[in-house]
Amino acid sequence: MSTASDEQMNGTAGSASQMAGADPRLDKLVNRLPPRMSDTVTYLMKPSSRWVRIPSGALLVVGGVFSFLPVLGIWMLPLGLALLAEDVPALRASRSKVLDWVERKKPGWLDPSASKNDQS
Repeated sequence: MSTASDEQMNGTAGSASQMAGADPRLDKLVNRLPPRMSDTVTYLMKPSSRWVRIPSGALLVVGGVFSFLPVLGIWMLPLGLALLAEDVPALRASRSKVLDWVERKKPGWLDPSASKNDQS
């Protein structure tokens, strides 16, 4: 089965800039990132980038597990899980719960008028 037919069956086919998850809260968080990182995450979230997203997510999760090493960090674990959530339904439900929590506890993170580099 081809990737194009997967996209048509899942309803994710569309413009090249459309992200696979189609969660507006996730889009708002990605838009708060610095431009270069935002572009990279947007590319990885596209439905056509599935074969880059899965290995990238897996490598980030492995890097997060080995965060006790000097170069790697714990920040890699949630980022890897968020990338894998696009393709694993069980992780997608967890990601939705995390975004619900962010929406309740840290509403400023989803505010488009807030500064891009504000860490509040």
